[in-house]
Amino acid sequence: MLRYRIVAAPLSLLVWASYVAIVILWTPLVFFYRLAMFRSDPNRERLGRFFRRSAVLAGAINPFWTFRVVDGVHPDPRRPHIFVANHRSNADAFLIVRLPWEMKLLAKQSIMSIPLLGWQMRMAGDVPIVRGDKESARRAMEEMRRRLDRGVSVFFFPEGTRSEDGTLGVFREGAFRLAIEAGVDVVPLAISGTEEALPKHSIVFRPTTATLTVLPAISTEGLTAADAPRLTQEVRQAISRSLASCAI
Repeated sequence: MLRYRIVAAPLSLLVWASYVAIVILWTPLVFFYRLAMFRSDPNRERLGRFFRRSAVLAGAINPFWTFRVVDGVHPDPRRPHIFVANHRSNADAFLIVRLPWEMKLLAKQSIMSIPLLGWQMRMAGDVPIVRGDKESARRAMEEMRRRLDRGVSVFFFPEGTRSEDGTLGVFREGAFRLAIEAGVDVVPLAISGTEEALPKHSIVFRPTTATLTVLPAISTEGLTAADAPRLTQEVRQAISRSLASCAI
């Protein structure tokens, strides 16, 4: 273990330095892309995909990680969806961006306050939220609803925070109430393995093989606000079953 740390720590610092370089490089590219596509990309879908390629690149050059996406299920690209996933690590984001669909993220204000990166996320149409602030949560949900109304998919971590030990936490109902109100399907995403990629409270990467599995969409047709708890549990159970199958 000590030998691993001696090697992993400096190599991890090099990876983080490369991530900073990617963020710096992408900033003017995002700026000029936005200028060029201002009229033809009003919902910032193409801009979002362009921005997220930087995270795809960052994940690909990390020598510690082997990531894969199992996406045999393809949601109808003509309709907006709410995508939800379990949250195991900060590394989850590097898996999510590998999906072929643009979706606007609900992200912590602290992340969107990171210089340059936060600006790029805002340009891409992602939405900030202050954890524990009800007014911030209300505004964030309104913004996510506006994106759905424009035909743009959105993404949530319904656990609200990363798991300490990789176990599946309790899902909050906000994303599912929004899905019912907006009349859109929910697409569950099961993430396994990333808890080893970048443990909570650590900046040292670990060798990891992680998988994101796209599960069948769950319809909200005919549901009312009173059905939100049931929908929440149905989606959580679908993710739980997928994670259990991965562990076998």
